[in-house]
Order: sequence, then C-alpha cells, then structure tokens
Amino acid sequence: MTSDRQRFAMLLRARHPLITVSTTDEDRTVEAIVAAALDHTRQVITWTQVRGIYEGVFDTDHGALSGTEQPAAGLRWCWQAGGNRVFLLLDLAPHLGNDLVLRALRELVTRAATLGSTVVLVDHQEHLPDILVREAVPFVPSLPEDQEIFAILRATVEQLKKDKPITVDLSQDYIRAAVRAMRGLTRTQVRRLVADAMADDRFDAADVERLGAARAKFLGRGSLLEVVAMGQSEIAGAEKLKHWLTLRRAAFDAPASAGLDAPRGVLLLGVPGSGKSLCARTIAHTWNRPLLRLDVGSLYNQYVGESERRLREALQQAEAMAPAVLWVDEIEKAFASAASQSTDGGLSQRMFGCLLTWMQERRAPVFMVATANNIEALPPELLRKGRFDEIFFVDLPTTAVRREIARLHLVRRRIDATTFDLDAIAAAAQGCTGADIEAAIVTCVLHAAALKRPPVTADVVQALDDSAPISLVMHERINALRAWARERCRFADDPEGG
Repeated sequence: MTSDRQRFAMLLRARHPLITVSTTDEDRTVEAIVAAALDHTRQVITWTQVRGIYEGVFDTDHGALSGTEQPAAGLRWCWQAGGNRVFLLLDLAPHLGNDLVLRALRELVTRAATLGSTVVLVDHQEHLPDILVREAVPFVPSLPEDQEIFAILRATVEQLKKDKPITVDLSQDYIRAAVRAMRGLTRTQVRRLVADAMADDRFDAADVERLGAARAKFLGRGSLLEVVAMGQSEIAGAEKLKHWLTLRRAAFDAPASAGLDAPRGVLLLGVPGSGKSLCARTIAHTWNRPLLRLDVGSLYNQYVGESERRLREALQQAEAMAPAVLWVDEIEKAFASAASQSTDGGLSQRMFGCLLTWMQERRAPVFMVATANNIEALPPELLRKGRFDEIFFVDLPTTAVRREIARLHLVRRRIDATTFDLDAIAAAAQGCTGADIEAAIVTCVLHAAALKRPPVTADVVQALDDSAPISLVMHERINALRAWARERCRFADDPEGG
C-alpha cells in the first residue's frame, strides 16, 4: 500500500496550491507531510496561533517570528516569502469566518500557485468556506494496517516496560486477535488502547476482549460508523438468501491468490418490518465478520465539505476493519435527494457520488448490505449491474415462516412455545410482518402479566386481531412493490405454496 508520505509527495509534484487535511492524528500526519516536502527539497514553514511563523516543525531549533501569531499577520508573512515552499498552517479553519483572514488566505493561495508553493491546512475538523472547498484538494490520511498496528503495539509495550515491570502473556493467536481488534483506529488511538490495557501491569487474553469494546467506543465518538453487537441473529425464512450467502462465503474467505472476486454486497428491498435489518445481522453472524452500521441519520452536516469528509472517513474506517460487513439501513432516506431536483446546493449528489465511487473502486473485502423500503426514492445509478451482486426482495412471510417467527419470539422471552397453537397464530397473522407478530407477542405477554397468569394462544390471536396488518394499511404500495420486484429481483424466500 502506498504510504501517506508517498501519496502526499504526488500532490506536491502536481503543484496543487491548496491542500486540506482533516485529522485527529496530527503529529503522525505532519510527520508524513514534512518528509514528503523534504523529499522534494521544499522548505517547510509552519504557523500556529500559539507560536506564529517558524521554520520546520515542532522540534525545530529555529525561533518563531514575533508578531505573526495572529492569522492575518501570519498569512501576510507567508505571502511575502519566496517560492518553492510548503506553508503548513495548523488549525486555521476556525478563523476563516473572519473576512480579513479569508481574504489573506485566498491571496496567499493565488501567489503560491504563481511561485510553485503549496498551502496546507491541517485541522481536526473541516469547516471551510464554500469558495475554498471548490479550490482545495483534500488529503485523507490513511489508517494503520495490521503490520503497523503490530509495530505500534510492540513499541508501546517496550516503552512502558522501561518505566515499570509488565507481564505480557499472549499467544501468537491472541496477538493477532489484538491487532484485529484495533483495526479502524488511528495510530494515536492504538497507542492509547494498548497503554490503557496495561494499566494493571499485565497484557493478557482478557485485555484482547476489552480492546474490541474500547474500539467500539472510539468509533462511536463523532463517527458515522457503529460497531453493532451481534446478539440474536437467527432469522425465520429467507432460505434462498441464506443459500446464496452460503455459496458466496467461500469467495469472501478465499485469499486473493485464489482468483475469486470477493462479494461486493446485496440490496435488500421489501416491506417495512419484514426482517431486512435482521438479515444484515445474520450475514455478519454467519460469516463471523464485524458488523458496521453506517448512521445515515447523522450523514449531513451544516458545514460545507464536512458531510463529504465524514462519509469518506467512515468508508475508510470500514476498509481498515476489513473483512467486515457494512450495513446501510434505509439507504433511500440518505440519498433520495440525489435522484431529484433538491435544493441542498448539490450536497446530496456529491455525497451519493462519493458512495458510488467507493462502491466501484474499493479493494478491501467490505461486504455492503443496504436495505430499502421505497424503490422509487432510490437513484437509478444505484441499481445498475455491478453496484451490488444481487438485489433481493423480502416479501411478507408465508404461513410456515409466520409459525417459525412466533416460535422464535416466544422462546426468546423464555416461554415454552410447545404450549401454544402455532398454526392458529400463523393463521391469525395472515398479511402481517415479522415485526407485527413480535409486537403481538409483546402485547400478550404484558396483558398476561397484568392478569397474573401465563400467556396463552388466545392472547396472541387477540393482539393480532386488534391491530391492522401492514398488508392492509399499505395494500396498494405493497402490491406495487411486489409487482416491480417480480421482474427485477430475486425473492429471499419461496412464495406461499411455491
């Protein structure tokens, strides 16, 4: 894999006058930028509001220039400097709401383009004015791969051993598991997790399990990705989907040398409450892969460029944690505007384009599971061949599947399902989804508890009779969806009587 140093060097060779970098791993990123600049004999000039202008980086022996601490003053000094330089501006973005600072930066970028210099903005967040987003080239620092994670782990252990005795009791298998547990984290986060794990002066198998939980917390802070706990993953029905997954697993597990193309993903279309989300959990559980949920509700941000950056960052994290299953629930809600004349200034189209590019060009084994309830809201580009390996339609459950759904939900509540007439429940649940059946069982359990007696079949049947099934509430829409899917999708299960 090409290193950050090499990737940044390519941008310098292209003479881009403005490069933006958003990272929480500033030290490592700055190190790569400076190394790339020195490789091209480019002098590095750094600015921070604390120190002002100085040559080199933090450990430089050169003193800072007094009077350049304010952003506008620092930018004016850079404008007056000669060419063939890299101006490394740290945490300037929060000051760009000031018209004077923004004007000074734009003039510096124009002059840099003329003199062969490069302006690099390094910030922990990418809150940039629209005019700069259009002119800038974004640089996304990579996340460490397994070999580097192991090197960081070993170096951190050796460093801490210098301060106090530490017992390391890990087999090679557990060391590999520890490395896998820290995929998707920055280098700084890896060091912190290893140090935290050895707070008790030991590093053993128990710490490996805690590393995975700690990673989930890290990713949950401001990230669009959520590491989903497996929990209950058994699903009734969907036999054709299960068979397809069994056949594809061999390709997902096979090494690249086997010559098999890794599965890219599936789109699950169907009625709300039909179990599409549970299918995503089942895939991850069956393949023994981490399940990552992309939080589409938090996808859009008020700051220009921030939404695209966060999406790129989430997709990068997913690749770093590969092999993994990426779950995008109700994808039409996130990208429906990309298929219409939206009034969001083209943000939806840019976000959708970012996702499509990743889907087409990703190399890491990330299996994408997207679910959708409304096919009409999806951009047609998402449905063309090659985006997904297959599009499955999850229909209303058949009688046999409704029976099994009722049994599963009774068992999960520690109720003896053999004391219930499951055939009667399945018949009463005609036209219901799995979610409808679960809701009826929850209602009957609560009702029986209030009466201080065990629940019985009649309670479930009554709860089903008291609520209108989704097939009645959404009759026209479901029939239209089923008609569309009949010619265009594979059904996840055999139809009733099929």
